[in-house]
Amino acid sequence: MSVESFEQDDITIVNLSGKIMGGPEAGEINDRIHQMIDAGNLRLIINLKNVDWMNSSGLGILIGAITTLRNNGGKLGLINLSDRVINLLKITKLDTVFPVFSSMDEAIKQLNSYPR
Repeated sequence: MSVESFEQDDITIVNLSGKIMGGPEAGEINDRIHQMIDAGNLRLIINLKNVDWMNSSGLGILIGAITTLRNNGGKLGLINLSDRVINLLKITKLDTVFPVFSSMDEAIKQLNSYPR
């Protein structure tokens, strides 16, 4: 599992890769995302292109991130979800909670349309 991030158009892009299955690695992802939010990065795009699978721990990280962002006036978008992750979101009814975008450009455009 790895986490990389960069800024583009005043939005923080978070690239995750591997499996998000809990344990110390999931805690590290959670900590890194919340550090970004605490630093004032209130518009995040989480790129799941290289995430093979996630379980409830991964969903918990995403739920924590979107909750913290919303409580602080921020926004979150997900991109490049695998079929397995899309199905997991549908099964858990979280597909109605998370904005999922078809491309990085679309996500940036939508997140930039929100007031800061």
